[in-house]
Amino acid sequence: MAIEGIREDLDQARGQIDALLWRRDVRAEAVEFTSGSRQRGSRDSAVIDGADVVVVEDSPMGRVLGSAQAITAEVPALVETWGKAPLQVLARLHAVAAHGHVGEDQLGRPRTEVEVPDDPLRVAIDAPSAPAAAGRMALLADLVAEGQQAPALAVAGIVHAELLSARPFAWGSGLLGRAAVRLVLAARGVDPSLFSVPETGMLQLGRPAYVKAIRAYATGDMAAYFGWFGSAIGLGAQAAAPGVPGNAEGDGT
Repeated sequence: MAIEGIREDLDQARGQIDALLWRRDVRAEAVEFTSGSRQRGSRDSAVIDGADVVVVEDSPMGRVLGSAQAITAEVPALVETWGKAPLQVLARLHAVAAHGHVGEDQLGRPRTEVEVPDDPLRVAIDAPSAPAAAGRMALLADLVAEGQQAPALAVAGIVHAELLSARPFAWGSGLLGRAAVRLVLAARGVDPSLFSVPETGMLQLGRPAYVKAIRAYATGDMAAYFGWFGSAIGLGAQAAAPGVPGNAEGDGT
């Protein structure tokens, strides 16, 4: 993987995560910081997809929040499997997240040619055909399984952007993309306890910047995309806080 031109952005983001892991308050309250990250990350991932609600309720947006909470909570149990069977992990996460949004026969299954993928972020780029998206996921699986020599944040960025741009599932690819960042950070030992909140960093930069970054990736502008991704990861490290989201300082929503 060629990373010339993006290394500085990735190194700065990695340094901010490293600084987080060395903080005394984080080590003293590890359980609370992990819980705070999970709760705030799931909430902000849902907000990115338009679910600006604070409780899970029986409404379209309430169910998106419930899905974000479910998928984020599922991540730790799948970290060990991720490096060996990433597509299996994505299928499992989709089955968890998409329950109640798609038919039972669609849970954990990539979209077919007749299914149009959702676009809650309104990136508005043409999704590849279902076979082409499946091919890109196969290449992504190879990257995860064989890319141990590549910088972890570069792999996390590619995994995230591929899921957001290829949209391999009819529903929920964005939620999966953000959850997959957590998987890579934990599996590669960058943030093994998942203290940082990458979703919060993405949200703090704003939806327009998020859309611009995914469009940049889709057109091959890796410098622009990774500039955004590195900033989001760094902000996510700074956003780490113990406890429930409503008590977190610097709440950017």
